[in-house]
Amino acid sequence: MIDIRTQYAGLTLRNPIIVGSSGLTNNPERNKEYEKAGAGAIVLKSLFEEQIEIQSDSLMQESDYPEAVDYIHGYAKANQVNSYLELIKNTKAVCNIPIIASINCYRTDAWVDFARQIELAGADALELNVFFLNTDLSHEYDPTFALYVNIIRKVKETISIPVIMKIGKACSNVPALVHTLKINGADGVVLFNRFYQPDIDINTMQIVSGNVFSSHSDLSDTLRWTAIVSGKIPDISIASSTGVHDWEDVVKCLLAGASAVQMCSSIYTHGAEIISQVLTCIEEWMHQTCYESLSQFHGKLNYARIKNPSIYERSQFMKYFSNRD
Repeated sequence: MIDIRTQYAGLTLRNPIIVGSSGLTNNPERNKEYEKAGAGAIVLKSLFEEQIEIQSDSLMQESDYPEAVDYIHGYAKANQVNSYLELIKNTKAVCNIPIIASINCYRTDAWVDFARQIELAGADALELNVFFLNTDLSHEYDPTFALYVNIIRKVKETISIPVIMKIGKACSNVPALVHTLKINGADGVVLFNRFYQPDIDINTMQIVSGNVFSSHSDLSDTLRWTAIVSGKIPDISIASSTGVHDWEDVVKCLLAGASAVQMCSSIYTHGAEIISQVLTCIEEWMHQTCYESLSQFHGKLNYARIKNPSIYERSQFMKYFSNRD
């Protein structure tokens, strides 16, 4: 019998497919449909720190009382937080699979109290989606490490449920960052966050949104770093994200060392039924290749287990083209 259960960040999932945080997961009834389709876990839509600040600024512009800044900011935060806690409670009421809350933040102490409320609301884990784009010319080092460490330390001191860090691939040293996060208490990492993609409309001369969906071509970086991190830091859970569109992508990520994968763009495109299709194909592939469980091939092709790990290194780019006419 084929067993596709997996362990991810201390959670037992019936399979490795996680519905990634997005507008798809902001409705309890729709989340129930993902569970029915076979999802192993769901990450709820992120609550954005800057979203609360924008709402606060909007309310302030409508107010004639500048001294009410603290009150208005507190009201906006409480309103957003309460709505999010209801999303957690209502989703947990209709779903039996693990429900992972998500916070998108960029300051070290903004969400410690909220993390405690998330745990009390019943979330099975918390994914911290930290956005930081360093453009300061005065910085001679990568300040990302300090930011991530401060956040993970404070949150881990506050709650007991698993905490997962979702990071961007712009970090100067991904394995070192993951290692540092693990030392400071992270139960898992997601590789990678897909940030807002800007574009320019040359007709209106405005900055507009680029393609919001990932593509198959995005999977290459995800596979590279999943394999390298898995090989160098074998005792931390990894969820591969960005570029995962079909069952073959899922199998590739598992072979590279991921314990789970997050799917989003393909669900937007094909609907919840893509989940059951992917699972069916994975089980058929496992049957044909004589694997009875995911553990039998998990990480089989990661950085530490292949004969020539330099295949995953960037220098191979030049070696590839030097052999072509």
